[in-house]
Amino acid sequence: MAMENTGFALETAANPGTLRRVAIDPVSRVEGHGKVTLLLDDNDQVQQVRLHIVEFRGFEKFIQGRPYWEVPVMVQRLCGICPVSHHLAAAKALDRVVGVDRLTPSAEKLRRLMHYGQILQSHALHFFHLSAPDLLFGFESDAGKRNIVGIAAAYPEVARQGVLLRKFGQEIIRLTAGKRVHGTGAIPGGVNRALTRAERDELLAEIYTIIAWSRQAVQLVKRLHESEPELYDEFGSFRSNLLSLVGPRGTLDFYDGRLRARDADGKLLVDGVPVNNYAELIHEEVKPWSYMKFPFLAAFGTEDGWYKVGPLARVQNCDTMATPLAEAERREFIDHGNGKLIHAPLAYHWARMLEMLHAAETIKDLLHDDDLSGSDLVTSGPRRREGVGVIEAPRGTLIHHYRVGDDDLVSTCNLIVSTTHNNQPMNEAIRRVAQRYLNGRQLSEGLLNRIEVAIRCFDPCLSCATHALGKMPLQLELLDADGTLLDRLQSPSPELSANVG
Repeated sequence: MAMENTGFALETAANPGTLRRVAIDPVSRVEGHGKVTLLLDDNDQVQQVRLHIVEFRGFEKFIQGRPYWEVPVMVQRLCGICPVSHHLAAAKALDRVVGVDRLTPSAEKLRRLMHYGQILQSHALHFFHLSAPDLLFGFESDAGKRNIVGIAAAYPEVARQGVLLRKFGQEIIRLTAGKRVHGTGAIPGGVNRALTRAERDELLAEIYTIIAWSRQAVQLVKRLHESEPELYDEFGSFRSNLLSLVGPRGTLDFYDGRLRARDADGKLLVDGVPVNNYAELIHEEVKPWSYMKFPFLAAFGTEDGWYKVGPLARVQNCDTMATPLAEAERREFIDHGNGKLIHAPLAYHWARMLEMLHAAETIKDLLHDDDLSGSDLVTSGPRRREGVGVIEAPRGTLIHHYRVGDDDLVSTCNLIVSTTHNNQPMNEAIRRVAQRYLNGRQLSEGLLNRIEVAIRCFDPCLSCATHALGKMPLQLELLDADGTLLDRLQSPSPELSANVG
């Protein structure tokens, strides 16, 4: 296997008790709560860097015992940023439970419209609101203006387009799911409402402007890469495998498909894996210092099997995009790698804007389809006990797996979310940044922000990623008023490798 073996040089410090500890707590401009700790020696050399997910939410446990038809609505409460992704992944899994392998054309297209609206609004939110302040002002610029308000003052048209792109995506969600946040549109076996012709016309009146703005966003991020190629091609860069769904003929598909993985050189490792077989493909490792697990490809082990997901993986793992403007831009992105895969974390933003353009084009095509106003919305078949639903959420591959008893109550729930897949890549990125920019230097807010910039490239949703199955590590620290550690209690560590199928 051609993936680079990083050796995890900063995974564990030799004598952590003798080192100075620096914490970034909380990590800002991300969804959820996390912190980063750095251990430095007397010469300010970085000895250890870790991303800690410090919140715990036990959705996998309290879903158990609930009627299966409640689940698509309940699991949305994992997150207010990407609820549609959980809503649809759960509905897809429970389609299988109600005996449905294929939805009606109207139901599938309405779900796709909902999902592509979610992709568009989420990508716009992340790029314009959360990451653009770093990219447009500089990583070490005045912290007081590194926010969306600063963007609005300095780049009013960029900010306006970002806000309205997100608003358009949210309007699609409202019309298809019933509400902008935590809707009820997808149900096991289909959907519960169609779009009227008037609603479709309302969206069609704006879609061509949305496509134009999405193209401008791609050009903006390309200019950023051209302005500082060394920074954008090297910042936090590391090599890893890639994982995503791909549709028929290798097309990029956010809603459905089979699992495909490549190594760091682009060689196919697995292809065409049915989503029902995900547990044979992916295992998870548990480490005692985070509530977030570390997935890996089981056949390649923990050291060589970890991978990245999300926009940077998807646009390079697929063979083509099905919309012409986005595909032309994707080819230019691929050419930027000069025949090699692009692994630099900052390239996530370029890939993300490509996907936003693809989503806008797909939405346009769907809005011209009369099936969106059809009346055949729900179907069913022979009852089953188990279902797996996999979808490409904005942040990457999302897996929902449920078992349901004869009493219609959920007996088992397993979730592997996008940010969990990216756990090891995020840790690797911040280690590379720490080694390159922090070693031997006196730390400042601007320097530490580079660590956060690396994390934000992955658009993590930390709340979604903390749903433990079984026993998880717990550490309690007692500090005095000056922050000195007085005592530490830790539960016994779980087994380091677990197959969660």
